[in-house]
Amino acid sequence: FAPQVDGLYAYMVVISAFFSLLVAFLIIYFSVKYRRRAGVRAAAPTDDHGIGAIILEIAWSVIPLGLSLVMFAWGASIMFQESRPPKDALNVYVTGKQWMWKVQHLEGPREIDELHVPVNRDIRLTLTSEDVIHDFYVPAFRTKTDVLPGRYTTEWFRPTKIGDYHIFCAEYCGTKHSGMTGYVHVLSVEDYNKWLAQGSGEGSMAEDGQSLFRQL
Repeated sequence: FAPQVDGLYAYMVVISAFFSLLVAFLIIYFSVKYRRRAGVRAAAPTDDHGIGAIILEIAWSVIPLGLSLVMFAWGASIMFQESRPPKDALNVYVTGKQWMWKVQHLEGPREIDELHVPVNRDIRLTLTSEDVIHDFYVPAFRTKTDVLPGRYTTEWFRPTKIGDYHIFCAEYCGTKHSGMTGYVHVLSVEDYNKWLAQGSGEGSMAEDGQSLFRQL
């Protein structure tokens, strides 16, 4: 989502900067042009509501409205896209706990404060918390979502570049909140398969569930 989010952010910054500079310029310009001067009498107030005044009022209402609607539509489209993970996404389960991220892959491997994923593959995270509210935030991917106790939330992304990317908790969750960090390791498909093959010596989530069912 980084290109879409950055594009929207740039649009908002440019629009805000343009009108801020325009208003500042007009304030200074009119302050100088219509300043009180000796020998010059102020013009009498007018109640003129001619066509020019009407057009001006319509313009300064319609133009900001149109620019704001562009922001709204653009932002809404990104929000809807972020909230709908693809059906064929790779599923990973993440649990927040003071103060760590516990990751469980369907194939079996478990991780603490690390998440290994293949490049150019849609990744869906199903998140919950064991204690308080956390927030799983990957700045490089422009994705973040609250992680809530007693509820499941989802977050998805498609990493397009191999590398290591920071994970942060973006919701204050206690004394060691600032240390609740980690990394997303984006690997090539070959390296990801090798990493999976190393495993942790444990079965998949389905196999673990079957074993527990038999035991209990």
